[in-house]
Amino acid sequence: MALLALLEDETDLREELEAHLSASGHTVLTAGSIADFELAAAGARLDIAIIDRGLPDGDGIAVAESLRRNSPTTGIILLTARGSVDDKIAGLQGGADHYLVKPVKLPELSAHVAALLRRLPAGWRLVAHECCLYAPDNAKLVLSNREFDFLALLARGGSRVVTRREVVEAFGEDWFSYDLRRLDTLVSRLRRRCREEAGHELPIRTEHGRGYLTAELIESV
Repeated sequence: MALLALLEDETDLREELEAHLSASGHTVLTAGSIADFELAAAGARLDIAIIDRGLPDGDGIAVAESLRRNSPTTGIILLTARGSVDDKIAGLQGGADHYLVKPVKLPELSAHVAALLRRLPAGWRLVAHECCLYAPDNAKLVLSNREFDFLALLARGGSRVVTRREVVEAFGEDWFSYDLRRLDTLVSRLRRRCREEAGHELPIRTEHGRGYLTAELIESV
């Protein structure tokens, strides 16, 4: 699974590509203009962006250049009707990893996406709209709402220790009456589920007497 952004102004093609990529297991953010793309992708850690060039509010190369500056690990595929050698050179020099000329076969596009994903760095990702945690190898752990809230709080804390009191109060509970054994059980169960269902140790470290912190970066998507 990867987080993809698709910037294509032709509605039918955009919907076809989105359906195909979603069926392949990816999460796809879509936009029909540069302005909509910037809004949809704001704050997201994109794995791959698939970008048309001829857009109603500009050239997709400008989007590729901006992405390459601001998000150097994002893979970029330009998918466009402009197929001259000069166009391809401009696209690749502008930051694209791959330059595909329309019409493109869907399996070919999938192959390019897969090729990019094989070499892109990956990490732990907390995906809000799926309420899931993804391991670096894309193994998926479906979370309860409380498990998600716990991990989201720690992800926001970064390398800082998040105290047990902070966790309890983030749950909307009263610190003085809350039974901390409930929190211990939640964390223990989450560790076990991560091992059994995702095949990884949960990237959370317990600081005894203090609280919890992330042992590895968890990015919120």
